[in-house]
Amino acid sequence: MTDFQRIFVVGAQAGADEVARLRSSLRPGATVLTAPTAEARRVVEGLGVDPVPDVLLAPVRFPDVDRGHRLDELVRRHALRDRFRDVVVVTDPATVTLLLRALAPDQLPMTGAVTEVGLPRGPRPVPLVQAALGGAGLAFVAVLAANVVPIWLLPLLVVVAGVVLLLVPRLRHLGEALLIAVAVSVAVSLLAIAGSSRFPGSW
Repeated sequence: MTDFQRIFVVGAQAGADEVARLRSSLRPGATVLTAPTAEARRVVEGLGVDPVPDVLLAPVRFPDVDRGHRLDELVRRHALRDRFRDVVVVTDPATVTLLLRALAPDQLPMTGAVTEVGLPRGPRPVPLVQAALGGAGLAFVAVLAANVVPIWLLPLLVVVAGVVLLLVPRLRHLGEALLIAVAVSVAVSLLAIAGSSRFPGSW
């Protein structure tokens, strides 16, 4: 299933209620690009996020032919720095129109001053190194606790947690990491058992 990065294009004429709704929907750490104007500053202050001003977003009376392309490139460049972060663009209505034509030409315009655009992105990468290290640690703990609880209990609990996280799209990568960690822990445990059988007294 295709996932999307959220891009919010906001006109500097946005009302306080629209700004408040946008602020409540933003994820922590959002990037806010803004035109260096007083109107845009009012919107940014309502969002409560430190902005990144850019003169390219400033209003112009006679836009160049490639202005829409350059606006699109600006937004995508910031979006690519973190594909799992919301991006907000605050500028004048004319620049909003040009940006939306370039960024999402097939999307129907939304009512109000806030338009949400979704840029396709791949799934969040699984932290393989951390999963492998966690699996080795899990095997070590499971073996140490074998005198108290069954050796399979701790890996089973981790499997259950991993399966639950797989059902949450934003946390799927963590679920996959937990399942990988369990697989590593089982492999490490089997190697340890085989080694102790081959060399009695070494474990």
